[in-house]
Amino acid sequence: MEYRKLGQTSLKVSKICLGTMTWGEQNSEAEAHEQLDAAIAAGVNFIDTAEMYPVPPKADTQGLTEQYLGSWLKKQQQRDKLVIASKVVGRSENMTYLRDGPRLNARQIKQACEASLKRLQTDYLDLYQIHWPERKANFFGQLGYQHQEDEQAISIEETLKACEDLVKEGKVRYLGISNETSWGLHEYLRLSNEQQLPRIQSIQNPYNLLNRTFEVGLAEMAIREEVGLLAYSPLGFGVLSGKYLNQAKPAGARLTLYERFQRYTSPLAEKTTARYVQLAQDSGLDPAQMALAFVTQRPFVTSNIIGATTLEQLQNNLESANLTLTDEQLDAIEQIHLEQPNPCP
Repeated sequence: MEYRKLGQTSLKVSKICLGTMTWGEQNSEAEAHEQLDAAIAAGVNFIDTAEMYPVPPKADTQGLTEQYLGSWLKKQQQRDKLVIASKVVGRSENMTYLRDGPRLNARQIKQACEASLKRLQTDYLDLYQIHWPERKANFFGQLGYQHQEDEQAISIEETLKACEDLVKEGKVRYLGISNETSWGLHEYLRLSNEQQLPRIQSIQNPYNLLNRTFEVGLAEMAIREEVGLLAYSPLGFGVLSGKYLNQAKPAGARLTLYERFQRYTSPLAEKTTARYVQLAQDSGLDPAQMALAFVTQRPFVTSNIIGATTLEQLQNNLESANLTLTDEQLDAIEQIHLEQPNPCP
């Protein structure tokens, strides 16, 4: 397993990160522990979770993912060998069960972090991330940007200062953002520089063969500012494995179970996916491993967040760490992308 520096820190994280958002919904506590054991055995030292998990988010399951990770950490007694990342929920009208409606102000960020630490049974988080912006902006695949000033929005400055308090208290080592724009990242960095506030070390955004919009404005920022991408949805909710082609509905699969995950299921997405799957098969590669290896090889990616609901899926995804795509394979991927770029922004 290759290990890469997290931002400008001294932390080294595995290029494959274990995602956890199915634990507590599609996976039991025992299955979560089995996944952790398998990932650690493969060399993974980086685990990503969030206070709102599992997904789909619900009041009666919220926090279970962190609890499952916490019970494993207590049992294994190897906290100091791992890099644990979590997230605080951004403003949401659909999660009133969280602090009567989550906001990114000082009081709520402190409350959220302390609750996560309790569930995780740890004294500190290596990386604490803002799950999505407080302001109204284009994220989660939104298009048609229309600028809206929002006087009620908590400022990035207030949020960053609240996170600074957690760093000073030793509850958080480093900070990251998620589902952010180029402007948002720039603003965090500007405030850090001008006010000597903690620096953002990573950005967690979607990135995969069906959605390479990160490359447009954020890839250069990630490299020049040393704020690497933690890529989520590298398989587009499993679509790029090819298992949903021809209207297939595999039993127990996420898109079979939940109608809300439609971002990568348009006819154009299916057509493009079929071409990537065919390319993989013509190259003698597993389609999921090819899609994952592409993400992991990008120069602006610090770590590729993989997730699975079965051990078989997890092992297959972990094996992508051993695959390096050739120049010819990368050229073929680029040709498909040029003909139909970003069918699922």
